[in-house]
Amino acid sequence: MFYVKYVKRFFDALASLVLLLLVLLPMIITGIIIKRTSKGPVFFKQIRSGKNNKLFKIYKFRSMKVDAPKNRPTNSLNNSEYYITSFGSFIRRYSVDELPQLLNVIKGDMSLVGPRPVITKGEDKLLLKERHKNGADTIKPGITGWAQVNGRDDLNYMHKATLDGEYISNICFLMDLLCLSRTINAVLLIKGYREGSKINASETVAKVESQAQ
Repeated sequence: MFYVKYVKRFFDALASLVLLLLVLLPMIITGIIIKRTSKGPVFFKQIRSGKNNKLFKIYKFRSMKVDAPKNRPTNSLNNSEYYITSFGSFIRRYSVDELPQLLNVIKGDMSLVGPRPVITKGEDKLLLKERHKNGADTIKPGITGWAQVNGRDDLNYMHKATLDGEYISNICFLMDLLCLSRTINAVLLIKGYREGSKINASETVAKVESQAQ
């Protein structure tokens, strides 16, 4: 598709450079606070699945303690609150920890909008399998995505994959603008944000209710 191959990449690169300049000072301040409030590096790097399941290294501000389990999604930890630093809780809640991914977009590993990049283990592995069925793994993952603005952590992997498929079926410039505008609203209102045990608890309730019907 012409838009995905040419227009989307141009928009990603240009917009990411502009955004990076606009948030450079807040990012520097964030890095300083991270360094002063907890032991460990400022940035967190992890291998994630990208376009066509090609692995790449994602960048985030470190929000967890250095002894946190490696290569596991936070929502798989029943005691995730223990591993998240005090400042980390704040930057995760308002998605500030995701800002370094603008570098991933500039590099070409990611897009501003697309299915969120995940690791290849646990429930995320099931999500990748479902994405493959609807072709959602054929484009670059995004900093934000259609699933993120329509439920985020409130969704199970099947629902996320379905929404990622909807994005693929309707991908265009206006769709990306709609997703970006809804992202601002979702971040400010903290819509769909859950952590570890909170996610597991909500999924358990959902399963019980479905079985009772």
